Amino acid sequence: MSVINEREYRRKLMDAEQAIRIIEAGDDIIVPLMAGEPPALLSALEKRTDLKRNRLFQMLTSRPAIRKRPEQLKVISMFLSGGDRQAFHEGAVDLLPNHFSDVPNILEEMTDQRVIMATVSPIDENGFFSLGTNCDYTIPLSKGAKTILLEINEYMPRTQGMNQIHLSEVTALIENHQPLIESPIPVITEKDEKIGRYIASLIKDGDSLQIGFGAIPNAVMNSLANHRNLNIFTEMIPDKLVDLYRSGAVTNMERSDYPGKTTATFAFGTKKLYDFLHENEQIFMMPVNQTNDIQRISQIKNMVTINSTIEVDFLGQCNSEKAGPVYWSSSGGQAEFGISARMSEEGRGIICLHSTTKNENISKIVPFFAPGTPVTTSKNDVDYVITEHGIAKLRGKTIRERTKALIDIAHPKFQEELVHEAKKMSYLI
Repeated sequence: MSVINEREYRRKLMDAEQAIRIIEAGDDIIVPLMAGEPPALLSALEKRTDLKRNRLFQMLTSRPAIRKRPEQLKVISMFLSGGDRQAFHEGAVDLLPNHFSDVPNILEEMTDQRVIMATVSPIDENGFFSLGTNCDYTIPLSKGAKTILLEINEYMPRTQGMNQIHLSEVTALIENHQPLIESPIPVITEKDEKIGRYIASLIKDGDSLQIGFGAIPNAVMNSLANHRNLNIFTEMIPDKLVDLYRSGAVTNMERSDYPGKTTATFAFGTKKLYDFLHENEQIFMMPVNQTNDIQRISQIKNMVTINSTIEVDFLGQCNSEKAGPVYWSSSGGQAEFGISARMSEEGRGIICLHSTTKNENISKIVPFFAPGTPVTTSKNDVDYVITEHGIAKLRGKTIRERTKALIDIAHPKFQEELVHEAKKMSYLI
């Protein structure tokens, strides 16, 4: 770090409580998702007692929701998680519907006095901080932000890409060195393994993949170790990507843009992943309005998208947001990637789910959704649906053909009942 940068760094360095005092009445506060959240700054924000007409925008938060009177601080989630799901149902948090790629535009329209708060890696020799595990909507919204408060953490990996913020752009800095939050290791069941193998059978060497985290995605990646020349164009980097690199399955050499690099907008995993990301030239972080841009993704040949859902009806519509009466999450990038795969040359869009709930007393292939159920992905954008009982190809199928294909991959104990319902609806003759 140069002498000038060091002087400016020291001038802007303060403790979390001092930094939070910079926030003024009416300011809108925006934080990155998951590991990019700044824990010390958020704790100081929670302790501040004189907030007025402020809003906090968060996504996939890793901490319990901040609860204050709405006239002080209104908390708005853009994707519910364990941290704020209960608070939403209790009225302490509101939910903002969105496509993930559209979050920067939505928040730019909604906010005039933006405050960006984020965790970053230590400063480099050129005066830049890296958002490390993140880029998401934070970087686009930092342009024109009124205030930028950064929490420096030596545990945050320094990554390359469009997720850099220069010291000159920063209002205040704090230092808080603590291990990043880590994702739990999913337990992979026999059902997950079966679904993973079915999905892997649809993936060819040289394909470009969008895949997330969880038991089924982990099972898929376990089944891809012997594939070759895979390319990763995704929104999220999970732990298992490290294993795909080490097995030789991922090379990213088939892509025309950013050859040799995985592109994503955030990463979430364990220390294994964070260590892998640090100063890794094969990783390139991009803002979500690029990683999830339908026009951009649709230009990628052989794009394969893999997403999970809660339930699928006979038409092929996907509900990925409500579990019964409980609002569980939001849309994320599922619909965007589904549309993109449909538009991609030789693309394949895959939706996966278990055929039943855990206790096997409710089918997740259903004749129709209950009133009030959101449709996350349109029937017109669903290509393949996969359960542990097989693969249903829906694209190019009529309603009756779709209905039969979906019943064929439902749990056998529900198939007779589903056939009966389909006949009542004239979906089967």
